[in-house]
Amino acid sequence: MAAEGVLLFGADGQLGHELQSELSVLGRLIPLTLADVDIADAKDLQAVIRHHAPRYIVNAAAYTAVDKAEQEPDLAQAINATAPGIMAAEAKSLGATMVHYSTDYVFNGQSAQPYKETDATDPLSVYGQSKRDGDIEVMAKAGAFFIFRSSWVVGAHGGNFLKTMLRLAQERDSLSVVADQHGVPTSARWMAQVTREALQHPQHADLSGLYHLSNAGRTTWHGYAQYVLTQAAQMGWQLKVKPEDVKAIGSADYPLPAPRPANSMLNTHLVQQNLGLTIPIWQTGVDEVLAALWATKV
Repeated sequence: MAAEGVLLFGADGQLGHELQSELSVLGRLIPLTLADVDIADAKDLQAVIRHHAPRYIVNAAAYTAVDKAEQEPDLAQAINATAPGIMAAEAKSLGATMVHYSTDYVFNGQSAQPYKETDATDPLSVYGQSKRDGDIEVMAKAGAFFIFRSSWVVGAHGGNFLKTMLRLAQERDSLSVVADQHGVPTSARWMAQVTREALQHPQHADLSGLYHLSNAGRTTWHGYAQYVLTQAAQMGWQLKVKPEDVKAIGSADYPLPAPRPANSMLNTHLVQQNLGLTIPIWQTGVDEVLAALWATKV
């Protein structure tokens, strides 16, 4: 049987940072970064897990350089698919529960409706393929597990779209942002809270499965950028670009090596039903991040 404690991979990412504070209530927390373990090295990864023999294995580590993955498919596959499969198999042998995080990029974005967990995957990119394969590995090899598929994750720690927009709006005289990709900014802090609640659930082993987890509402990257700059200006940030001056462009006007799904909306009915969640609107999480960043700025 697994010992008590939480083995957290990717502890220095924007989600991992939030998980550190939330999951410490579950027992001894062992936060690991790439400096501590190379999860692309199967033997190293197995050795670390067997040494700690935790009760929970939480994988917030991922290869997230979406465009760079087109040139590094083997590395993306090793980190996003092979490593989670190893974690899942080790978790099962220990009697541990595993948590893994996935992405809307496993879908092609052509649906007119928010995607359900049962909808067929059809990733457009190497990154999306590697994350899809990781989901399959965990579902096939884990015992008790949660896979939380999310979209447009945002937190005060680490890099993300919100921080990029703030920086560019202070440096540049104009901004153009894609307006034909739809999704939901999702709070990393809230995702960490949901993870803790899931693992604390009395029947958590019986609730194992794949869940879509995103905040409520809907926007585009353009709408998201305008909201961020509106709120930031009201807080006192000195911006060169006004929210209303952010130009809306199409995906075709901003070509990237890896295609993005046009529809990143996820249907969250299942997680609401099984975990009893009330899902906050995306603006709440964005406001929290802006407040945290402003507090460090002033």
